Amino acid sequence: MPFGSLWLPVVVGSVAVFVVSSILHMVIRHHRADYKRFGDETAVGAAIRKDKPSPGYYVIPYCDDMAKMKDPEFRKKYEEGPVAVIALLESKVPAMGKNLVQWFVFCFLICFVTAYVARHTLTFGQDAMTVFRITSTVSFMGFGIGCLQESIWKGIPWGNTVRFLIDAFVYSVVTGLSFLLLWPAAG
Repeated sequence: MPFGSLWLPVVVGSVAVFVVSSILHMVIRHHRADYKRFGDETAVGAAIRKDKPSPGYYVIPYCDDMAKMKDPEFRKKYEEGPVAVIALLESKVPAMGKNLVQWFVFCFLICFVTAYVARHTLTFGQDAMTVFRITSTVSFMGFGIGCLQESIWKGIPWGNTVRFLIDAFVYSVVTGLSFLLLWPAAG
């Protein structure tokens, strides 16, 4: 099957997921609980600014050698806390346009990979449920499974991950429907 026959479901699926994600995040807003606020945000911000860190991913207490974990003084840092993983962004007003473009490219990439797998596993005129099952499963893997490691390794609350998995399920249904409705007929 030529890949060119799948460009339409790739583009339609990408646009559909982008629109549905906008509705989920801006209208339904079920991710409001994803972030917590520090009690004294001003003091925490001042403490971080004091060190002048560049944008990046930080951990406290920092451990670059697992042998340190045997040191009672170092272990005490963990026991006393805080234990944190902190992502520091550039100090500027967020540019939503840039983030939205990156999100659309991500959606497109997942739909593209979904089409690639579908091209090699399905045929022209394949029955609709098989097209839907394969394409929705592949896209669910792209949209959702990776977020599990965020809770496993980085302490992201499991509630956040469950909400992202719900999003991934919705996006995968939308993607699967796009492929189902636009799947090339038998030639």
